[in-house]
Amino acid sequence: MNVFFEEDGSFKVASIMTETQGSMQIESASGKRSKVKTSNVLMRFETSLTGFMEAANTEAETLDVDFLWECCSGSDFSSEFGFEEFAQEYYGHKPTSIEAAAIALKLHSAPVYFNRKGKGRYKAAPAEILKAALAGLEKKRLLAEKMSGYIAELKAHKMPNELMQKLDMLLYEPDKNAFEFKTLDAAASELHLSHLKLLQACGAIPSAHDFHLGAFLREYFAKGTDFTAEEISEIPANLQFNDLPLAESAAFSIDDSTTTEIDDAFSIKQLADGVTRVGIHIAAPALGIQVGSPLDIEAMQRLSTVYMPGHKITMLPEEAIRPFSLDAGKIKPVLSLYLHVNADLTITQRDSKVERIKIAENLRHDTLEPFFNEATLEADSGHPYWSKLLYLFNLAVSLEKARGKYDPTKLPQVDYNFYVNDGNVSIVGRHRGSPMDKLVAELMIEANNQWGALLAAHGVPALYRAQTGGKVYMTTKAEPHQGLGVAQYTWSTSPLRRAVDLINQRQIISVAQTTAPAYPHNSDALTTHMRNFELTYKAYSEFQIRMERYWCLQYLIQENLQEVHATVWRENLVRLDNLPYMTKVYGLPELKTGTRVSLQVQEIDTLLMELRTKFIQVLEDESALADVNLDEDETEAEAA
Repeated sequence: MNVFFEEDGSFKVASIMTETQGSMQIESASGKRSKVKTSNVLMRFETSLTGFMEAANTEAETLDVDFLWECCSGSDFSSEFGFEEFAQEYYGHKPTSIEAAAIALKLHSAPVYFNRKGKGRYKAAPAEILKAALAGLEKKRLLAEKMSGYIAELKAHKMPNELMQKLDMLLYEPDKNAFEFKTLDAAASELHLSHLKLLQACGAIPSAHDFHLGAFLREYFAKGTDFTAEEISEIPANLQFNDLPLAESAAFSIDDSTTTEIDDAFSIKQLADGVTRVGIHIAAPALGIQVGSPLDIEAMQRLSTVYMPGHKITMLPEEAIRPFSLDAGKIKPVLSLYLHVNADLTITQRDSKVERIKIAENLRHDTLEPFFNEATLEADSGHPYWSKLLYLFNLAVSLEKARGKYDPTKLPQVDYNFYVNDGNVSIVGRHRGSPMDKLVAELMIEANNQWGALLAAHGVPALYRAQTGGKVYMTTKAEPHQGLGVAQYTWSTSPLRRAVDLINQRQIISVAQTTAPAYPHNSDALTTHMRNFELTYKAYSEFQIRMERYWCLQYLIQENLQEVHATVWRENLVRLDNLPYMTKVYGLPELKTGTRVSLQVQEIDTLLMELRTKFIQVLEDESALADVNLDEDETEAEAA
């Protein structure tokens, strides 16, 4: 005796070896023996096993599923039925075992037409439900055909228009249930490519730079980077502050050549008895931007200027920057900190003042550095500001010593400036701690420290930077900054570029002018701005680093560099020479930190931000990490 049974959703046949209550030992035509539950057996028959399933499948192919369904309509089979009884009705005689099996196979293969009601039992689907189901199947068939066509286009590196219309979703926020995503995913899988590389090959990502920028803008500037007419018109072009006193001395600034928002400047005046008055002057947009105004609301949304090589997204519109930027030849409102300095460089008096000041000169790093550097400190270089710069540098050294951070043996670190022009990039290293850097950094630290102390002394709340146990954080309390060696530290010297500085400037001005602070104690706005700033500023910083890495890779392509030199940082992590770029070199032999190596450039991918290199040889076995600046602790230059 043989059996026709169902197992794991498919039909099989076998001969019975032994049978007990509830189960059977069976043997297939191939000789394989197994055990099957009696409840899974659909039919017993005497016909030979050889060729049984082939004959049943052949017979099933002759059956028309639509006709079978019609046979059920209006008959006794409109309700639940078994396959054998239906086979007898269909064939008009007692069906052979092969005919019965063929009916079972056909019914089982058409679940849309016949709903399963148990093993070997079915019920014809109602006409309305069948119609809807068939329409759904047809829709799926058409979609499958369309997808197949689109996949062929993608594999031929052609971008279908329908997918192009959903490019934003595919690039930045993939919906795995979307037809367009499934199509892209299928094509990418067949080509063994990532989604991004396939889209790039199809011309959907013509610029890797714009892709990275677009991802950032989508998250942080979804409404665009332009300012509204209302925000722009808030600051009148001819804004005057004639009610403010005019400073006795003119000031000068020191900035990079690309800086357009000039926040800070300095002045020097000789007083009686050998005392020198040094002025630290900070642009004062707090005098013109009112709390809660449309421009202020937008500034508190942006929270900072976003920097990237070759471009920036300003916190304030140009129309609000120009009236306050300390541009040469202009008289501008400033918040000033005056230091009365004795001949031995000790400071005897500090005064804060809101005033106007004339800006005599905007000095720029690239033109100033040849006249003012480590080699020109001993003798007059001929620059008209040399003596003033030398005095401020000596004062900066004195301030650094007072903070306990002066270390003449400290090896110089290197910062890098990126200059992008028409898609070409130049990357220029500058030693951190040069006379220019130290001068500006120390005077900014002095201002931020002293204004923090002023606010704390008057009980006016502010936003502070603090560091304890190596962790840098923001707080509304005046707490020590161990990394800088000061009792308290505010960010208040870049109000045109950072919202925290603008907020703190409002508080400082309230003390200087003895008015009510813009943000009182327990101000929800103050703490909200602080939390938002921390998160946003970190994201902006990470984006800047990402874009700098992009331009480093672009520089390697631009210069067609086939071999690069690098320094081992740790294990297989190296830093490239003359570029702020670190990468892993797989297969790098075990070398001690500081070893300089030569690497072959094998692949550069600016879209996926990947650099693949191969170790060539050791150049020299000595420490070369003096210029590596990867400390997470806040440094003087970062703080300023």
